[in-house]
Amino acid sequence: MTTINFVEILVYLAIIVALTPLMGGYMKRVFSGERTFLDPVLRPIERAIYRACGVNASQDQGWVDWTVTMLIVNAASLVILYAMQRLQQWLPFNPNKFGPVSPDSSWNTAVSFTTNTNWQGYSGESTMSHLTQMAGLALHNFLSAATGIAIAVAVIRGVAREKAKGIGNFWFDCTRSILWVLLPISLVAALFLVSRGVVQNFRADVVVKTVEGVEQKIAQGPVASQEAIKELGTNGGGFFNANSAHPYENPTPGTNFLEMILIFAVGAGLTNTLGRMTGSVRHGWAVFGAMALMFLAGVFVCEWAEQKGNPIHQKLGVAAAPTDGGTGGNMEGKEVRFGIGDSALFATITTDASCGAINSWHDSFTPIGGLVPMANIATGEVIVGGVGAGLYGMFLFIVLAVFIAGLMVGRTPEYLGKKIEAHEVKLAMLSVLILTLCILGFSAAAAVLPAGLSSLNNRGPHGLSEILYAYISGAGNNGSAFAGLNANTPFWNTTLGFDMFFGRFFMLIPILGIAGSLAAKKKVPESAGTFPVTGPIFSFLLVSVIVIVGALTFFPAFSLGPIVEQLLMKAGTLF
Repeated sequence: MTTINFVEILVYLAIIVALTPLMGGYMKRVFSGERTFLDPVLRPIERAIYRACGVNASQDQGWVDWTVTMLIVNAASLVILYAMQRLQQWLPFNPNKFGPVSPDSSWNTAVSFTTNTNWQGYSGESTMSHLTQMAGLALHNFLSAATGIAIAVAVIRGVAREKAKGIGNFWFDCTRSILWVLLPISLVAALFLVSRGVVQNFRADVVVKTVEGVEQKIAQGPVASQEAIKELGTNGGGFFNANSAHPYENPTPGTNFLEMILIFAVGAGLTNTLGRMTGSVRHGWAVFGAMALMFLAGVFVCEWAEQKGNPIHQKLGVAAAPTDGGTGGNMEGKEVRFGIGDSALFATITTDASCGAINSWHDSFTPIGGLVPMANIATGEVIVGGVGAGLYGMFLFIVLAVFIAGLMVGRTPEYLGKKIEAHEVKLAMLSVLILTLCILGFSAAAAVLPAGLSSLNNRGPHGLSEILYAYISGAGNNGSAFAGLNANTPFWNTTLGFDMFFGRFFMLIPILGIAGSLAAKKKVPESAGTFPVTGPIFSFLLVSVIVIVGALTFFPAFSLGPIVEQLLMKAGTLF
């Protein structure tokens, strides 16, 4: 790792640490109904939305009612996005005259954007009309992200409340997530991106002639507005097929750094919101500390692997680009304007946060370099994670960590004054097992069925890694991919659609059940035997539980994929 890369990582983490209490305090005021500087503008809009929808946002909902409301809203949005793709040839703002999207791809994309996954088995600039991009995909970037934040806030209320029947109101939480958090920041970020050269227009493709005399289409459209919410909402779906590697989406190292900050901003801030709303800010920092430790471990390993490069290439005299100091590192699949350092950092951040945006091709990383993004997602997207999703995913491991700590001292586990009993532990394990079954079950089927194997462009362990990454990315609602897999087929579109759907909504139901259970409990005072959840010991235990559960679940599969590929690469074999 070069010195400048090391300094960049530390500066990036320092900025996130500084933003965390600012974002956390602001979101605590927003979701507690306290006054903010945006209230004079947004409260009238909020009331108008409630009247138009005919809902009572002040009504406290039990966890079942809250969950049902959330599922109905998201199901309706899924159907609308599916219809929009199938009918886009008759809808306005289609200057390129694109036809309808195929049924299986429409299903996959509708589920993908509804679940905040934003997996794209298609090329956006040659498939989706401007209306579908804006009113369909970008709209879901807001709704799916707001759903994640709302779930996290509901879980926090479940921990914070005492002898309560409800965990809040979905309409209130979702509306405030969009109006007070996502829209204002996205607007400012989009304007900055436009000032740096990111495209924002409604034009049709521009056809030009190259110096060789060949016609070349240059795609146009509302890019900056989608780019901002794509990163802030940890959605990841790009306007262009090249995603954030495309110069129209991410033209400079400055825009690249801003996009990385946006990816972590809300997810990190929610750890502070947890601390403030539960009355234990130190606990919020302990959770953030666990996330930061895992982030640093992943980025250092990924940077090391990519800077070290492929020994086979080095023997053949293939050197790194001058921008990386000629270290012999792996520049395949990376943009020269970002180099190895920014590519490895972006890959780690985007898979830590279930964002899925890419500025380089993860399929071209070294086996261990590619293992880092895959393992980041496989942990359940808890290393900051998606907006809201990271916190409620980490909540599962907090329950398990507290339970294990209670077993070690021989007393009933407690978490911030709430007893953690068999009911909560069973629901937590059910949620973890749902994610595991989605990933390993679908991967096993794809690894033996001709319809799955026919899409692979690589054989051996790398082909298995492509399969694993696809279903890990889908169930983890990340959306990035190993690009050697042709996933735009009926088999992959259909199975990945169900993988994303189950990984998002089936996993959520047990989590919200835990929140409802904890909200109804009374708090008990701490005693000398209470395991503290506010210091480095708890952070270390939390990380240990995450690593152990992840290793027990996925190490055998990783051994057959990236790990054996790394060993074979050392022996001179490539795939």
